[in-house]
Amino acid sequence: MKRVLSLAIILSSCIGLSQIPTATPATQVQQGLEQHQQQVENSPFKNLSFENIGPTVMSGRVVDVDVNPSDPTEMLVAYASGGLWYTDNNGTSFTPIMDSAGTINLGDIAVDWTAKTIWAGTGENNSSRSSYAGIGVLKSTDWGKTWSQPMLTDSHHIGRILINPSNGDHVIVAVTGPLYSTSDARGIYTTKNGGSSWEKTLYATDMAGFIDLAHSPNNFDIMYAASWEKDRKAWNFDGDGDASAIYKSTDAGQTWEKITTEKSGFPVGSGVGRIGLAVYDDNTVYAVHDSQFRRDKDDSENNAFAKANSKNDLSKDDFKSMSKEAFLKLDNDRLNKFLKRNGFQEKYRADNVKNMVRSGDATPLDVAKYLENANTQLFDTPVKGAELYRSNDGGKTWKKTHEGQIDDVFYSYGYYFAQVRVDPSDVNHVYVMGVPIIKSNDGGATWESTFPGS
Repeated sequence: MKRVLSLAIILSSCIGLSQIPTATPATQVQQGLEQHQQQVENSPFKNLSFENIGPTVMSGRVVDVDVNPSDPTEMLVAYASGGLWYTDNNGTSFTPIMDSAGTINLGDIAVDWTAKTIWAGTGENNSSRSSYAGIGVLKSTDWGKTWSQPMLTDSHHIGRILINPSNGDHVIVAVTGPLYSTSDARGIYTTKNGGSSWEKTLYATDMAGFIDLAHSPNNFDIMYAASWEKDRKAWNFDGDGDASAIYKSTDAGQTWEKITTEKSGFPVGSGVGRIGLAVYDDNTVYAVHDSQFRRDKDDSENNAFAKANSKNDLSKDDFKSMSKEAFLKLDNDRLNKFLKRNGFQEKYRADNVKNMVRSGDATPLDVAKYLENANTQLFDTPVKGAELYRSNDGGKTWKKTHEGQIDDVFYSYGYYFAQVRVDPSDVNHVYVMGVPIIKSNDGGATWESTFPGS
């Protein structure tokens, strides 16, 4: 494990000197789509009949679910790289409705259930190496039978789409932008004519796109946008920066004001990561933050979620005297919780580490030594991770809802989750997305898992 860590440090130092790649231009993407269509037409297999096996593991992550407010058994489910799926029987069966589109990579969807119009933002809104780009924003007015020509074709990845409840032609789009490169196309875009024309109303930097949008349930004029500065490399990911912030509009996205300032109470600076938003009313808004600031040493022992919900947690010192036999008898879920919480790479999960110990390639002591080595070379304390803030005055001031840290939820993947939802009938009933999804009934002061037994 030590050798793997040292090699990673050397590679990061050497490769980090390379130049930032250039984003693929929209014209080249369009040429590729046309070439693909021509290949389909000329394919000797085009008349073969294939059986649809449904969204299996290869379809990737679910990035959005949109439910009919008048009939919760009817919904659309969007996959990161598996298209759009429709059900009207509460998920008993699904039908794909995006197979005829130019891509099946999705970041967000928005649905006008009255007009039966679907807006699809293509390009996954997460930032893994496997988060594939899209071709822009697509629109369907016939429930997925046909799709429009792509709009906002330089967007690459879409964070969020909002439809004005009073005017289906008025749509706001948060463009996250390219994954690996800089781009001036990042920003907030609005259309008032159903996508015939677009206006860019907010821009942060060529490294900071927009990952979330949310509006007051009873007032579309009041909305908030979250910018996210990030730098993805093939070998590294820096998911935070000075340009990560929250903006507010009081005229339905036409003009914006940055509201997370040094005096606001919300974190600012180089450690601000992905931000998720949930608005309860004109005054109350929640923001979950994937904080990349280093925590104080005392914070590691003050855990708002894990301390109250986890028992018999493993510690680094446990492995210093643990025998091979005892290690192999450890519960996999318990061991995985420890490995995730301490930032072990995805390949180091319970089954793999046990196989290494079983074969003699590693010992339980190596686990402790790995952490000691990592903590010495890379950082003094872990990052803060998940934090929830609340404003009761429309974003003028913010206050963290909880004492200590919310651990065992984001692990090292906060840049994936970082989303929050609030019950429209109870301002204190809040959900934070992670593994697991956690909920609070007291405005974020205390937390419990939504999954029994976790």
